[in-house]
Amino acid sequence: MHRTQAVDGDGRSMKLVLVNMSANGLMARCEGSPEAGDRLRIALPILGGVDAVVRWSLGGRIGCELEQTIPLADYYGMLSVMIRNS
Repeated sequence: MHRTQAVDGDGRSMKLVLVNMSANGLMARCEGSPEAGDRLRIALPILGGVDAVVRWSLGGRIGCELEQTIPLADYYGMLSVMIRNS
């Protein structure tokens, strides 16, 4: 679990709690109500802002596909920061 923020295409900020993260996507709980197809810029440790597309939204949870796969070295570094800060 990692707390972060995202910004939607209209510049609105929303809080996210990342529940599941891979090099290609994520599942998060969110305070907003993004819909499938919405684009988000999500703040991640080490990487800064990454672009993602919401693929599904259900009951305050979203699944997103990252626009670019995170290189493995960066992915493992990001996870180590998330684990340390949890």
